[in-house]
Amino acid sequence: MSSSREELGRFLRSRRDRLRPSDVGLPANGRRRAPGLRREEVAQLAGVGVTWYTWLEQGRDANASEQVLVAIAKALRLDADEYRHVLTLGGIRVEEQRAPATRVTAEAELLIEKLMPYPACIQSSRFDLLAFNRAYRFLNTDLKSIPVADRNCLRLNFLDPTWADVYVDRDAVSASMVARLRSTSADHLDDPAWTSFIREVYENSAPFRELWDRQDVRRADRELKQFANPRVGLLTLRMTNLWLDEPRGTRLVSFTPADTESAERLELLAELTADVDGRRLQVA
Repeated sequence: MSSSREELGRFLRSRRDRLRPSDVGLPANGRRRAPGLRREEVAQLAGVGVTWYTWLEQGRDANASEQVLVAIAKALRLDADEYRHVLTLGGIRVEEQRAPATRVTAEAELLIEKLMPYPACIQSSRFDLLAFNRAYRFLNTDLKSIPVADRNCLRLNFLDPTWADVYVDRDAVSASMVARLRSTSADHLDDPAWTSFIREVYENSAPFRELWDRQDVRRADRELKQFANPRVGLLTLRMTNLWLDEPRGTRLVSFTPADTESAERLELLAELTADVDGRRLQVA
């Protein structure tokens, strides 16, 4: 995986390429060989030297202060997630960081069980599934049929068709997940576990490579999701993220029904899987 300086350069280039002179109040003078703003224009808007900004995009040794990075972020019209991403890549500590969680407390596990029949799980910031209730276990497929080491929502989305095909709007789900992963990965560029995880998915999934190379970042996900559940049919659910320990990246993810049909089907799913560990599963 590349260094934070190289990542910062690539990200700035991608944000510059998406802007037009009219977006930032500049006249579109002359023909342009490539879409987007010129480096000179970004430097002018940010009030920094052109040579220095060029070095920054090239990933060269051009250390930037927080004040300068903020000015560049404003010049590129970055949103809140992109702004945070630039600061993190630039070595500016945005928030306290601690070692990622790998276990959950008994209290947290009890909480997600109490949410039945609504699907709920506890995830790491890398989409590792640390705990889940029975409704979530059967939301896409039987999670317990998947090796513990492979229980990661992003990995399953890109490398396991059985899991991924359940998403009705798989393209939107995929784009959102990758943008969230890139946003969070800026905090873990020197973490071998993160780099090897991203490399594995990158090397084995062309759709992931395409999305990852877009350089999009996002901290929040879409609320409404649809699942073509193999046992009870279409589920339209609203997703809620609740941080259990934000510095360590541990969050509780829950799904509540968006309509009466989905509520009834979640109740049915709970009934069909009630004795899952004692007998064969029923299928609606």
